[in-house]
Amino acid sequence: MLEKRSFDFIPIQEQAPKPRSKGVIEIRGSYYTPVGFHYLSDLLAIAGEYVDGFKFAGGSQRLHPVSMTKKIISLCHDHDVYVSTGGFIERVIVEGARAVDQYLEECKSLGFDVVEVSSGLAPIPLPDKIAIVKEVHRLGLKAKPEISFMIGAGAGTKILNYKRKLRPLKEVIKEAEAFRKVGVYMLMFESEGVTEDLPPKQWRTDLIKNLVQHFGSKIWMFEAAEPPVFKWYLQTFGPDVNLFIDHSQVFEFQAWRSKVWGDPRIWRGKKISYKPS
Repeated sequence: MLEKRSFDFIPIQEQAPKPRSKGVIEIRGSYYTPVGFHYLSDLLAIAGEYVDGFKFAGGSQRLHPVSMTKKIISLCHDHDVYVSTGGFIERVIVEGARAVDQYLEECKSLGFDVVEVSSGLAPIPLPDKIAIVKEVHRLGLKAKPEISFMIGAGAGTKILNYKRKLRPLKEVIKEAEAFRKVGVYMLMFESEGVTEDLPPKQWRTDLIKNLVQHFGSKIWMFEAAEPPVFKWYLQTFGPDVNLFIDHSQVFEFQAWRSKVWGDPRIWRGKKISYKPS
């Protein structure tokens, strides 16, 4: 049972209790900034109610001792937070098929819940990604493939003189449909080339809206790497949109989603006055 919150006479947009199938929020672990055990413990103690998943970003799990990886996973599970591998499969596959099998087996033994299957940096053929998804499912884990419009870049890379190259919408739809046929529960939407590190006037929101129109929004988890991006998603698709955000953004995001603060629509059309009683 949730503990009584402060100032509960102020109405806000409440969420369904966990586990949730919509309005799912996954946060980034160590990559751009460290996320140590004690920091994460404090964060989940105060905001665990608003976090559904934790992602080991950028292969950071390879840099942890086994004991620490297990400790972080156990901490997340104590707060009903699932744990995702992030897109490390792209690095693992360089070492060959046996390494992929070993990786998936270790993911299971360590207690990971979700294996992300991405190919932003490594051009893994679609049939191979489908085969990996099937193996993830065989091991009793959840596969979450990542869908990317941008060709040949990812992971926050800032490639000198890189010219944005995007895949055709039809090709992306075909890939998403192939993953749905093998029973994936959710697809991760990679933001690079679409919103990430771009001024709002250059955002390809048309691509996002096309995918939602084709598949609905429930199947997608959209990467919202910056606050202006997650605010656009909330205003466009509402509080039930599934998003991947940075750990540092949890409270700003939740304030906007629950209408505690920030969104100008909170004040729009309201009579603002005070007369002492």
